[in-house]
Amino acid sequence: MALDVTKETFGAEVESSPGMVLVDFWGPACVPCLALMPYVEELAGKYETRLKVVKVDASKNRRLCIDLKVMGLPTFLLYRDGREVGRLSGKEVNQEELGKFVEGHL
Repeated sequence: MALDVTKETFGAEVESSPGMVLVDFWGPACVPCLALMPYVEELAGKYETRLKVVKVDASKNRRLCIDLKVMGLPTFLLYRDGREVGRLSGKEVNQEELGKFVEGHL
């Protein structure tokens, strides 16, 4: 299950986490974000031993979005041992593209 993360917990849950972490930036008014949410949960279950999945509600964490240069939704950031190694964003992001993005980094 994907963990909800805020500006206050981002450092501990993402930047200080060993291994791979997928960060899902979403918003309650973002239709593509909401459509991808069940698939993000599926990825969390499928790769639970190799990938930590966290979600950030962009509408409640604007400063974090600005700091990380997240300019549109949905946006997915992939971290390895606390460093960003990949970024996927845009309204055209779909399940297939997200799956390939994750698998390509594992």
